[in-house]
Amino acid sequence: MKVAIASPPFPKSIDDGLYWIEKLVKDAAEQQAEIVCFPESYIPGYRLEVGEHSPEKLKAALHEVCTIAKEYAIAVILPMDWDHPEGILNVAYVISNKGKIMGYQTKNQLDPSEDNMFIPGNKRTLFEVNDVKFGIVICHEGFRYPEATRWAARRDAKIVFHPHCTGNDTIGRQITEWGHKDNPYYEKAMIMRAMENTIYFASSNYTMQYPESGSAIIAPDGKCLANQAYGKAGVIVADIDLDKATGLLAKRFKPEFYI
Repeated sequence: MKVAIASPPFPKSIDDGLYWIEKLVKDAAEQQAEIVCFPESYIPGYRLEVGEHSPEKLKAALHEVCTIAKEYAIAVILPMDWDHPEGILNVAYVISNKGKIMGYQTKNQLDPSEDNMFIPGNKRTLFEVNDVKFGIVICHEGFRYPEATRWAARRDAKIVFHPHCTGNDTIGRQITEWGHKDNPYYEKAMIMRAMENTIYFASSNYTMQYPESGSAIIAPDGKCLANQAYGKAGVIVADIDLDKATGLLAKRFKPEFYI
């Protein structure tokens, strides 16, 4: 199976986000990818920093991405903010290559800084595209809560997608080599989520001037199969060998020893 990870710039508006979605979906489809994942809260843009984000505009944007997925015949993981009677959920919609909404995963483990922005979800979901099962963990819960990734791996997920947002466009330090020992811990966490579960882990970040991590696709043995160059918008595509995603270590876990 070929999977793609998108690294778009932070959107200036919902329309700007939709422009980059179509551009990068097209790029992924031209490379024969079967699914492409975008960064956390890409519509309207993480932390509600992007203009108008009314429920109507969000629903219209979701409908537009369904049309894009159908046009290019590729499944899309679209992270969004989503209105709920109790607040705003941080979600990732899964859209089939026919343009049908297959469901969504909520961000259930919020970063402490997000307590006043989002409400947590309370359910985990397994998805399937072209007979391949996968899970989704969103940013903080993938970096700090390995149980979320293991949940999917123990249920036969071959890959877990990880939309996230680290870094900014205003201040910070430049990192130049993916996985370098002096980089922030985020990229090391991606490697561990793959290795400790014996599955693929595919992580998507924005293209930023001062990123703290780069988009990457990690193999079950911890090898980085592909990573996006820092500061460059685009997609990375990798073939994943489903036979290597055994979930062996995840399935050997004995939860009864930790009661």
